[in-house]
Formats: sequence, structure tokens, C-alpha cells
Amino acid sequence: GLPLRLARHQWRALLRCHAQGLSSAAIAAETGVHPQRVLRALRVLRQAMCREVPPVFRGTVEVDETYLGGAWKNKRLGQRRHGTKRGRGTSKTPVFGILCRGGQVWAQVVPDVKARTLLPLLRRRVRRGSTVCSDTWTSYTGVAAKGYVHRLVEHGAGQFSDRRGSHINGLEGFWGYLKRRLAAKGGIRRSRLPLYLAEYVWRYNHRRLSVDQQVRSLMALLQSTPNFSG
Repeated sequence: GLPLRLARHQWRALLRCHAQGLSSAAIAAETGVHPQRVLRALRVLRQAMCREVPPVFRGTVEVDETYLGGAWKNKRLGQRRHGTKRGRGTSKTPVFGILCRGGQVWAQVVPDVKARTLLPLLRRRVRRGSTVCSDTWTSYTGVAAKGYVHRLVEHGAGQFSDRRGSHINGLEGFWGYLKRRLAAKGGIRRSRLPLYLAEYVWRYNHRRLSVDQQVRSLMALLQSTPNFSG
């Protein structure tokens, strides 16, 4: 393959196109960088995005899981859950997410959605004493015992919020954003899903920045990457 070596001005041009949402083919046409080199540069960028993890959340957070792949994106949450027993027997990839109200989101591909998988991730990412809003999926039963205030949302009963603000609407909004973006890609290999997930988490968390601010932030992220040359 072609060596990746890109000059700093080429990286900046590439990052600007990426921040504007251009496809890899459009980035190649816009910057004059060979298409294969653009693809490799974007992979390096997504790997850097994987390393940018938000600080530990506190306050009120929402937790939820979803499945990525196939025609699932068109089905409502309740239909998905009744249809698959939460991923047992489905070929879709489970993803667990945590959203801090008024702040950032964190999400990760997980092997399954059992309590033994999700609760350690929750403990690592959310400060004890915080309020955790979730639906009634059994894996979240032990949340209160881990030192959190646990608020439940009964989706099955048509309840999407209550007077105390117990809802997971913010995280469901992120899932919708994520699935629309992935659908627009026309399908992604499962092995690459963590990289694309990191990209859309980063985009969502920096959505209020201007393109110039995003380019500066991404350049700083790349320059902190071991062996980066540019």
C-alpha cells in the first residue's frame, strides 16, 4: 500500500473535509490526496478518537443498550426487545451507552447485555452517588446496590418520562443519530464498528464546536498519538 506520510497542511485539509461530513471519495477529490491514503488517514483518525474518553460522569445519567446492524434501525425499542430476548439469537452487535444530562455521551461495543458485563462498565464511568435512569431491563436490577440512586422508566407501559425527569430520551436521541449515520454508510463490517462508534461519539460530543474548533481539536488529538507524523 501507499505510505501514509502526509504534510501538516494535508492533514488540516483532510480534517476540515471530515468535520464537514464529506465522504472519503469526496475528501480525496477535494484534497488531491490518493483515495487509499485518505482511507488509511481516516482509520488513524478514528483510532485516535477511540482514545478520547470523557471524564467520569456525575449528576444524572442515562444508561441504555441497543443493537446495531441490518433492518433493526427501523424498529422501535420495544419491538426489538420482544423480538430478540435482548440479543440472544440475534446477529446484531450489542452496544452499551451512558449519557450525562446536559453533557457528553460514552458508548462501547459489548459482548452481551448481561449484568456482569454492563454493571462494571457503569461503575467505571459514573461516580457513585449519581442518579442513574434506565429502563426495566433485568441487567439494571443491581444498580442501586452499587451505590447509585436508581430511577426506572417503564417503556412497556408507554411511559417515556415522569415528573422526576426519569427518562432516557437523551440517549435514545443519540442512538437515533448513530443509526442514521451508520445507515448512510451503507453497511460497515462488524470488525470496524468500534472505530465508527468512536467517531460518532466524538462528533456528538463536539457537535457544538465550529468546524475550525473541531479541526484544532482533532489535530491536537492526532499529535498526542504515538508515532504520529504530520
